[in-house]
Amino acid sequence: MSSDKKARPGAYPPATAHPLADCPLHAAFVAVGGKWKLTILYWLAREPHHFSALLRRVAPISHKVLTEQLRELESDGLVERLVAGPVPAPVQYRLSDYGATVLPLVEEARVWGLAHLQRTRGPAALPSTAALGCGDALGH
Repeated sequence: MSSDKKARPGAYPPATAHPLADCPLHAAFVAVGGKWKLTILYWLAREPHHFSALLRRVAPISHKVLTEQLRELESDGLVERLVAGPVPAPVQYRLSDYGATVLPLVEEARVWGLAHLQRTRGPAALPSTAALGCGDALGH
């Protein structure tokens, strides 16, 4: 990008800091929030996965979204990407040591979600674990 474009002074208001930039809850949600990240972390906590296996486990996530989510988790240091040879190499993803520190949160979210499903669908209605298969407790 060219740096010879110059706006006249005062043409744009100065950038302001995000109002929640220093909030620990905001930082946690940015790192593990969203529709898929907790489920991805759940499966990687069980064992390392190749991309295609993870794509099947976390279905119905799209290839594009899984790629984006894994890149974000990797950039936050929660997931490690292991390349096993020359291109095209099989790539495996695993939870990093730092990523393991988030597992109590993942498990608590899973337990709360189970209680919430029972509360909203009735006490006798146990969720089908076949959908994402994330009904089993994490053994950490």
